[in-house]
Amino acid sequence: MVGNIVLLPLNTKFRGPAYPANSDYDIIDECLDLFRANSFFKNFEIKSPADRILIYGILFINECLSSLKPITSYNEAVKILTNVALDNFSLPGTPGFPLNAVYSVPVSDHNAMELLRSYIQQFRQELAMRLLDRVYRDSKENPSKFWLAFTRRKFMNKSL
Repeated sequence: MVGNIVLLPLNTKFRGPAYPANSDYDIIDECLDLFRANSFFKNFEIKSPADRILIYGILFINECLSSLKPITSYNEAVKILTNVALDNFSLPGTPGFPLNAVYSVPVSDHNAMELLRSYIQQFRQELAMRLLDRVYRDSKENPSKFWLAFTRRKFMNKSL
């Protein structure tokens, strides 16, 4: 754990500090499964430290979908979302992060913040690739309109 953020195991092919998950279903699958239902929420009750990663994942999915256009092909989307995942991003607890009230992170501990940054980067990369698999499941030419419809919604009225 870093502050009140738990670093959950991931099934991923990207390098990073996350431990391999014991099952096929991990937090990234949960984010993708719950995104559409949770995008309607204006409030979200945090019941465990894992919910904070879920919140971050849902906000990141929204950011990814916002960067896709209805005419974006799969190959273009891979490039776009790879750039979104690797772009400079603000960490919880730092200025500019939209939900700092929810996260308490030891900003003064450089090692903990570096661990959090590398975990979130690994999380973002894997989430972006798995999102593409779902958005382009039916056709590699155009993204699913049912996924892109959620770009107009903002989870908790926030965005990364």
